[in-house]
Amino acid sequence: MKVALGVDHAGFPLKKELETALRAFGASVVDMGTSSDASCDYPEFAERVASAVASGEVDRGVLVCGTGIGMSIAANKIAGIRAAVVTDETTAELSRRHNDANVFCAGARILPVLKIAEALKVWLQTPFEGGRHLRRIEKISRLEQRP
Repeated sequence: MKVALGVDHAGFPLKKELETALRAFGASVVDMGTSSDASCDYPEFAERVASAVASGEVDRGVLVCGTGIGMSIAANKIAGIRAAVVTDETTAELSRRHNDANVFCAGARILPVLKIAEALKVWLQTPFEGGRHLRRIEKISRLEQRP
């Protein structure tokens, strides 16, 4: 699985550890920034990662900012993206199983890197359940068509 990883200045201190974890989980990683802890604007990195996922350049995306919320809001503006703020292994599993989330968002100021990595492992390994959930995903996709 090919995963795009993007962080802002708040997520930067966790970036190398998350990249190492992703590789340990069998993913190849595409680094989409940032490259320092200097203040930067999270929507730029959310757009890079989400666009790579939406275009099929990568299979999934991982975004980390202070809370994960800003990254998820920005990423979800890209058609085809279902970015979920993940706070634990349960939200990781259910975001994949029920929502077919294709972008994982986490907060560096909310969770320690070990907890993010544990949730990320579950998220990467959990398949989409389909069934009744597919109908709901299709309804979300139709919302993206609205002006």
